[in-house]
Amino acid sequence: MNRKFPALFVSHGAPSMVIEPCPTRSFLVQLGQELGTPAGIVCVSAHWTTAKPRVTLHPHPPTIHDFGGFAEELHHMEYPAPGDPQLGRRVLALLEARGLNGEPDPVRGYDHGAWSPLMLMYPQAEVPLVQLSVQPHRGPEYHLELGRALAPLREEGILILASGSTTHNLADFFGRSLDAAPLHYAREFAEWLKEGVEAGRLEELLAYQERAPQANRNHPTPEHLLPFYVALGTGGAGRQIHDAYTYGALSMAAFRWD
Repeated sequence: MNRKFPALFVSHGAPSMVIEPCPTRSFLVQLGQELGTPAGIVCVSAHWTTAKPRVTLHPHPPTIHDFGGFAEELHHMEYPAPGDPQLGRRVLALLEARGLNGEPDPVRGYDHGAWSPLMLMYPQAEVPLVQLSVQPHRGPEYHLELGRALAPLREEGILILASGSTTHNLADFFGRSLDAAPLHYAREFAEWLKEGVEAGRLEELLAYQERAPQANRNHPTPEHLLPFYVALGTGGAGRQIHDAYTYGALSMAAFRWD
């Protein structure tokens, strides 16, 4: 019988994290070892945005190198984890049961929001993987509902991995060193998010654009925070399991719901 797996929100950072030593890289390597091997993974990545929820059904998804300006070796990396059309159809059925009409995608591969953290967590690439897209034109409440739809999968030994960024102002990212000191506004937002998760302040978290400190500066566009709400929606007590920064502007905080 499959054991229950948690839902996670991880900040995936720049793709270069796969090859650059930093606290978050070490954390993700250790996290995979601590979690053990799930029956499958559903990854909700900030780097797949669509009008409606889409779910990968490709049995052997290709690795997408959806970035530029980084080391050449990153463009040659592959993450050959098998797809799982059966799990993908299960995701679509769960969405439909809550009135959330999704669409299958038979050709989509793995973007770096999925493969860069998973290459560290599960480097053998043996766990079947399905991706679910986010809808930036819809709000946190909608993505919370996506998470509620996915919640039964946790009882089936499926890991829900939401991959985005706790803070994501790229205007302040460029030109800073990997180990630059955290910018005040980024730390303020990250601490607000942690307090909200650990105190169970759901209403406040959903209203982050009005309630969080410097929300628009930390997230000029919403797509890197929306996966957080999917993980939040799966239920359980939430807690922060990692706290670090890269390039000063990116909080690399990670959260877990048991």
